[in-house]
Amino acid sequence: MSSGELRMIRAGERAPSFTLPDHAGEPVSLEDFRGKWVVLYFYPKDNTPTCTTQACDFRDNWRAVQAAGAVVLGVSPDSPASHQRFRTRRRLPFPLLSDQDHAVAEAYGAWGEKQLFGHRYHGILRTTFVIDGDGVVRHVFEKVRARGHAAAVLDVIESMTTTTR
Repeated sequence: MSSGELRMIRAGERAPSFTLPDHAGEPVSLEDFRGKWVVLYFYPKDNTPTCTTQACDFRDNWRAVQAAGAVVLGVSPDSPASHQRFRTRRRLPFPLLSDQDHAVAEAYGAWGEKQLFGHRYHGILRTTFVIDGDGVVRHVFEKVRARGHAAAVLDVIESMTTTTR
């Protein structure tokens, strides 16, 4: 990508369409979930402390996510094989999608410049998009804090579903 920052998708915009391989190598498309709320979360790497905390937070809140009529899709540049190991080790009940060329992360604006120990590099920006059943982004969480994130996502979905009834 050029030196300019990518523009992040905002609430009210149509979610970019995508098809990515899941942890089993099977194609998963956003369109597969029409009519359901989709929690699309971008995370940097399988089996790292913060990413594990975030994934396990969604796992531990899985029944509430399902009760809200939502699905969770985790996206990182890791391979399907890495995702499969991560899912098995952490007993994750939701799909992990492999965006190895980070094209989907770029389309959503969840790819950008980061800094670690004074070194600048490009990578996944920990971001979550809440997408309604019509494919419209309804909420964006930027610079996500992993612990407690699932509850915050559920609060947003529940507030939106009660106002649309």
